[in-house]
Amino acid sequence: MANNNSQGFGLKPAMRVGNTPAIQGQSKYLIDAGETNAIYNGEPVKVDISATTGGYIVTAAAGTAMVGVLNGVLYTDATSKKPTWSNYYPAATTPANSEDVTAFVNDDPFQEYIIGTNATLGATLALRQSKVGLTYATTSAAGDTTNGKSTVTLDISSAATTAKQLRMVRVAEDPENDDQTAAYCSVVVKVNLHQYIVGSLATGI
Repeated sequence: MANNNSQGFGLKPAMRVGNTPAIQGQSKYLIDAGETNAIYNGEPVKVDISATTGGYIVTAAAGTAMVGVLNGVLYTDATSKKPTWSNYYPAATTPANSEDVTAFVNDDPFQEYIIGTNATLGATLALRQSKVGLTYATTSAAGDTTNGKSTVTLDISSAATTAKQLRMVRVAEDPENDDQTAAYCSVVVKVNLHQYIVGSLATGI
């Protein structure tokens, strides 16, 4: 039986580690005015630590350290001069007066997320169960400009014991997307390479 989802949906907050209720807190960060790459809702993001251009939120490339997940942006529209909310950051947005864009990021290091897989977890029960506890990269950043949602998935082929972006915790209890023998199965993950815990190092917990 195939899963109901036919593409990725990014990272959606679920419970917290220890099965405690998610705080769903969001911190304010900045995106540099005119940033040329779109950043989608549910996409892994990081704080750029470049010595000359750092301090701004950018996409966290697949497999690298991240600070959290983007949940939307606020900026002053250059034409209307009015505060404008967007579900995602449209590429090359330059607000009025060249102000920076405010980004809202779920940056809790202990937040768990639901994400779709890009492939089957395995043909046998043993193979499927062996995927739990390993770490993974996401697929390359991409999204839908109509609804602003990220379409990244968990890259099953990237499975490793250390040094990947996300750690699989378990298969999500999602009746419409729980077929582990098909792509787009929903699983629960936790950030393994979080900038507030491991910095920018290629090691994890």
